[in-house]
Amino acid sequence: MEFIGSLCLILVATALGGHISARLNLPAVVGELLMGILLGPALLNWVQPNNFIHFFSEIGVIILMFIAGLESDLSLLKRYIRPSIVVAVLGMIFPIIIAYLTGLYFHFSNIESLFLGVTFAATSVSISVVVLQEMKHLNSQEGTTILGAAVVDDILAVLALSVLVSLSGNQVSEQGGPQNIGLSLLLQLGYLVLLFILGRWVIPQLMKLSEKLLVPSSEILISLVLCLGLAYSADLTGLSTVIGAFFAGLAIGQTDYKALIDRNVEPIGYAVFIPVFFISIGLRMTFTGIINDFWLFLILSIGGIVSKLLGAGIGAKVASFSWNSSWMIGAGMVSRGEMALIIAQLGLQSHLLSTDRYSAVIGAIIITTLAAPFLLRSTISKLRKSQDKLMD
Repeated sequence: MEFIGSLCLILVATALGGHISARLNLPAVVGELLMGILLGPALLNWVQPNNFIHFFSEIGVIILMFIAGLESDLSLLKRYIRPSIVVAVLGMIFPIIIAYLTGLYFHFSNIESLFLGVTFAATSVSISVVVLQEMKHLNSQEGTTILGAAVVDDILAVLALSVLVSLSGNQVSEQGGPQNIGLSLLLQLGYLVLLFILGRWVIPQLMKLSEKLLVPSSEILISLVLCLGLAYSADLTGLSTVIGAFFAGLAIGQTDYKALIDRNVEPIGYAVFIPVFFISIGLRMTFTGIINDFWLFLILSIGGIVSKLLGAGIGAKVASFSWNSSWMIGAGMVSRGEMALIIAQLGLQSHLLSTDRYSAVIGAIIITTLAAPFLLRSTISKLRKSQDKLMD
C-alpha cells in the first residue's frame, strides 16, 4: 500500500505549499507546483513519477477542466469565438517559429525542429483556470477568450502533431495517435459534431433522468460518468481528454443542476485528484539533464514564455481588445502544462525528440508552467487598476 503513503504526503505537501503561497500573496498553485519539484527526483526524491501518480493526475486535470466548463458562461463563449480563434492561431505561429529556429541552431533536424515548435505551440490552461478562479476573472471577456482559444489551440496542436508523425513515418498508435491523417481528421470532426448534439439535446435529458435513479447522489454520479465518458471518447479520436471534460461541464452548466454539481464535484477534485496533478508536473523535472543542456533549456524557457505572450497578446489586440486585456490573455496562454508534456512524451516514443535533449525540453515546459500564474496575476492586477482609473 505504498501509494497510500505517497498520496498522504502529496496532499499534505500541496496543502502546505498552497497555504505558504497564499500567505506570500502568490497564487496557491505556484506553491503546489514547487512542492512537486521538492518531493520529486530533482531534490528530495521522496516521490517518483509512476502509474499511480499518472492515473490520479489524469483524473485531476479532467475534473479541473470539467469544473471550468461548469463555471463558464456559454453565451460569452459564443460571443468571443472569433477572437478566440485569432488568439489561438497567432499564439501558435509565434512559438512554432521561435522553437523551430532554436532547434535548427542546436543542430536538430528539420522534422525534429518542427516537432519542437508544435510542442511549444500547445497551451494548457489548467493552471490559468485556477488563477482566474482565485481572482474571480474566469467569466470575464478575457477569461472566456482564454478558455475558447485553449480549446482551438488544443485541436490545432493535435492536428499538427498528426501531420508530423505521419511525415516522419512513425506511428504512436498505442498512445492513441492517428495512423491515417484523413481518418483522424474525420474522427475528430465527427466527435466535435457529437459534442454539439449531446450538449444541446442528450445531456440535459440524461440529467433529468438521473433524478429518478434510486441511489444516493445520483445526479453527481451521472455527471461524473458524462465527464469521464466524454474525456475518454476524446482520447479515442486523438484529441485531448480535457476537450471532452470541458464540454461535458459546459453542457451540464446550462441545466438546472449546475449549482448542485459544482458544489459537490469541486470538493472531490480539489481534495484528492487535482493536487496530484499539480505535484506530477514538478516531479518531471531533473536538474542533471538541464545542466548538461543548459543553453537549450534557457533559450526554450525564455522563448516559450515570450513567444506565447506576444503571439496570443497580439492576437487579442488584432481582435480589438485593449493592450492591458491583450497582455492578460497572452499571459493566460503561456502555460504549456500537461498538453506539451504529453506531446513531448509522444515525440520521444516516435523518435521525433532525442533522449539526451528530453530533460531540457521538459524543464523548459515546466518553467513556462511555473511562470504563467505570476504573469497572469500581474496582468489581471494591471487590468483592474486601469479599469478603476476609467471608472474614476
